[in-house]
Amino acid sequence: MPDAKKVATLKGHTERLADVQFSPVHNLLATASADRTARLWNTEGTQLVTYKGHLDHLARIAFHPSGKYLGTTSFDQTWRLWDVETGEELRPQDGHSGSVCGIDFHPDGSLVLALSFSANGYYLATGGEDNTCRIWDLRKRKSIYTIPAHSNLISQVKFEPQDGYFLVTASYDLTAKIWSARDLSLSKRSLDMKKKLHLWIFQEVY
Repeated sequence: MPDAKKVATLKGHTERLADVQFSPVHNLLATASADRTARLWNTEGTQLVTYKGHLDHLARIAFHPSGKYLGTTSFDQTWRLWDVETGEELRPQDGHSGSVCGIDFHPDGSLVLALSFSANGYYLATGGEDNTCRIWDLRKRKSIYTIPAHSNLISQVKFEPQDGYFLVTASYDLTAKIWSARDLSLSKRSLDMKKKLHLWIFQEVY
């Protein structure tokens, strides 16, 4: 890294790349592309496996902590789970009414859609399909609080990066909510995107 010397160039995708991730246990990496495929490579630049099945361009990918599985998300409104070695599609998961833009796995292997570390590094916020935001104490290695934050899945969570005084959650329920990171109370600054959209339309028309 200090010399920034190029080790390999990965060639094979026919469209722009959207994401790249290293395997947590093997000397491998995976890429996702607008060509509707994900691909597995070694660090010498050799393509090992191509994961085909999505009907639109890919957004994000993530390795399962075991390194045996790869999760992919796509603008075809699905996320899919693959066997890393064989390239077999193990689980096509549909049901979303829009593009699936993010994916991650909890260290125990469960699905997390969004996550963010606190500024002090002691806490982790996660958002998932159960419409809740969970706060994890990394020192205790357990969830210490669950916020019933939204009425639909949580697509993103972010701690305010400078001092960590606030936590923001965004959801498919068309709202973004701001929480106090100290007592996890809801701030009046939260945004209802339905009302904002109506205001923008009104301003545009009149």
